[in-house]
Amino acid sequence: MIIALDGPAAAGKGTLAKALAAHFGVPHLDTGSLYRAVASKALREKLAPEIAAAQFAASDLAAPDLRSEAVGKHASVVSAIPAVRASLLEFQRNFARQPGGAVLDGRDVGTVVCPWPEVAKIFVTASAQARATRRFKELLARGETPIYERVFADLTERDRRDSERAAAPMKPADDAELLDTSDLDAAAAFQAALALIAAKTRG
Repeated sequence: MIIALDGPAAAGKGTLAKALAAHFGVPHLDTGSLYRAVASKALREKLAPEIAAAQFAASDLAAPDLRSEAVGKHASVVSAIPAVRASLLEFQRNFARQPGGAVLDGRDVGTVVCPWPEVAKIFVTASAQARATRRFKELLARGETPIYERVFADLTERDRRDSERAAAPMKPADDAELLDTSDLDAAAAFQAALALIAAKTRG
């Protein structure tokens, strides 16, 4: 079983992906972390993103600044570079194809990484306001002092970059199910996703 979760930042797909992976007993890959790892490596070692991507190794996912805002912003820019995406594509496909399957979440899992029809594809979304509020609370919990208006602006700008980029733009796969989590907590989103996956596997 391969489950592909796509959607914008702070829609809840990462939390959902981890829960689904635990439920089905399969590994999980946050594909966005690959681009964060490349961004971190490029910034830290002063490399061109294409070079950092070509040198990517799984150990780069342990970089301590992977979840920082600076790396996150650079990752959104780096991920728009076709050569970077091409370098990381096979790593993602190999992860998905391992025995027993996997859960992958990102921006183009259902459309580019795992476009195959047997994949259970869910596009997880939420209103910009709901997502900005979630990200704002996450940053507060980390001890940071965010400004809501800036968080909202950063999210909407990232949405624009991700959806308008020429290489693998963020969009639902034609055969993806839509899951709006604006008014759902993590438990409710999990149950809704299970129902969508069950319908797919029955079909």
